[in-house]
Amino acid sequence: MSFKPARRPHFFYTTAPLPCPYLAGRMERKVVTELAGVLAESLHDKLSKGGFRRSHNIAYAPVCPSCNACVPIRVRCFDFAPSRTQRRVARANEDLSVQEMPPRATLEQYSLFQAYQKQRHNDGDMATMSFYDYRAMVEDTPIETSVVEFRLPSGELVGACLMDRLNDGLSAVYSFFDTSLDARSLGTFAVLWLIGRAGELGLPFVYLGYWVAESRKMAYKTKFRPAEILRGGAWRELGAVEGAKARETAG
Repeated sequence: MSFKPARRPHFFYTTAPLPCPYLAGRMERKVVTELAGVLAESLHDKLSKGGFRRSHNIAYAPVCPSCNACVPIRVRCFDFAPSRTQRRVARANEDLSVQEMPPRATLEQYSLFQAYQKQRHNDGDMATMSFYDYRAMVEDTPIETSVVEFRLPSGELVGACLMDRLNDGLSAVYSFFDTSLDARSLGTFAVLWLIGRAGELGLPFVYLGYWVAESRKMAYKTKFRPAEILRGGAWRELGAVEGAKARETAG
């Protein structure tokens, strides 16, 4: 008679309330759990489908009282149809070389990361991150992760994206780029590249994290169509949800 040891229980914890980083005057709470051991990949896959995100070796999701502004969003890669503006962005960046690197932090990446934070998020917590903090963000991962680097023909690093591999897609963990190159729209190009790469790998989705309708900084995420958002425990096409809301308003 064989003996099968009991599986160790998996614990979830709720964080203390903190100021919301997206909407002024609101507080946020998260449910978090550790990603570790041989089951880290499969757990991360399941949690991602349920709207969780990864930071270091932790998966988290918002559980804010009386607020559901943070909505998980993903792009359907096989059906993706770039807009005219997105096609222009792709052409403007045809000269860039793109390489998927192991999750190893470099001083070159960190210098670009610091400049990006100073220009775009100078009042945020990440603006004060040291190189060791940045290295932990990149290298503390229990799953398949890459740093995608975008370089000019001269070899200069102008963008990077920390990317997780899931069993049904790619997840954009964090992106940063040279903000002086506005004409290139490097943030948009990074998402376009992820969509194309997911298609090459036969993966149907690119997960873009949370969309907050009231946050102007999050608006870009809805420009990649068709997109799906997680509502009521089910992924629904964004266009259908928008249409339903418009009919409710009209009624």
